[in-house]
Amino acid sequence: MTSTPPLPFDLAAAVAHLSNCDPCIARLVQEAVAFDPNIDHTQSPYEALLESIAYQSISGKAAATIFARIKALGANGGPPTPEEMLKLKTPALRKAGLSGAKILAMKDLAQKTIDGIVPTHEEALKLSDDELVERLISVRGVGAWTVEMFLIFRLGRPDVLPIHDLGVQKGWSVAYNKKHMPRPAELLAFGERWRPYRTVASWYMWRAFEKAGYAATNKIRPPKLKRKRKSNKNSSHTRPTRPKAKPKKSAPKRRRKQAHHPPR
Repeated sequence: MTSTPPLPFDLAAAVAHLSNCDPCIARLVQEAVAFDPNIDHTQSPYEALLESIAYQSISGKAAATIFARIKALGANGGPPTPEEMLKLKTPALRKAGLSGAKILAMKDLAQKTIDGIVPTHEEALKLSDDELVERLISVRGVGAWTVEMFLIFRLGRPDVLPIHDLGVQKGWSVAYNKKHMPRPAELLAFGERWRPYRTVASWYMWRAFEKAGYAATNKIRPPKLKRKRKSNKNSSHTRPTRPKAKPKKSAPKRRRKQAHHPPR
């Protein structure tokens, strides 16, 4: 039996820090499942992102079926290597259940892995979160959220806050008894108190969302829109007009005396 590699940070210290700075998380720590990202240490960054692309915008069950078909196209029983992926014909990938956009994304991922833009696991460990985001979002079809999930569930990075994740947003609303979801910028600002363990805080937002259930979370309203200031007539939103020149003062005209007509 092989032991699970430890997290790259001290989980006990993270939980203690969050419990001390946020009573709400202190309560969630007592009520929810402990932080466990279940990191798959066998996947390379290429393989992890390949799977993420397969899972985009469809149900987990359908994605698992499609990804199993893609893995069957590899020579060694695993996902196709970058070189194999570039050689696979579009009809074969279509038959596996991939859309045209996902095929292009997977082939771009393969090419950027060969080019060294997508790092190996050993290289990824040496790169900062920002460096990894910058590299990986250059891959077609890979956005910030996909990279954030990679940082959390593949590398176990401690300070990642997915501000656009619906589960984190609604979990925050549940945990802090809000009727509206937070705007991403609002959640980012609020999460400053959780540094340097925003990953663990995000985990407990997900758990709050799950515990509340869909019946409750479906009632949470979208983020409040910022109120626009009322603009006056000279607002910057109106087209500026050229000021009219003041007319020159002319000498007052002498009024002509009207003849006085006595009443008849």
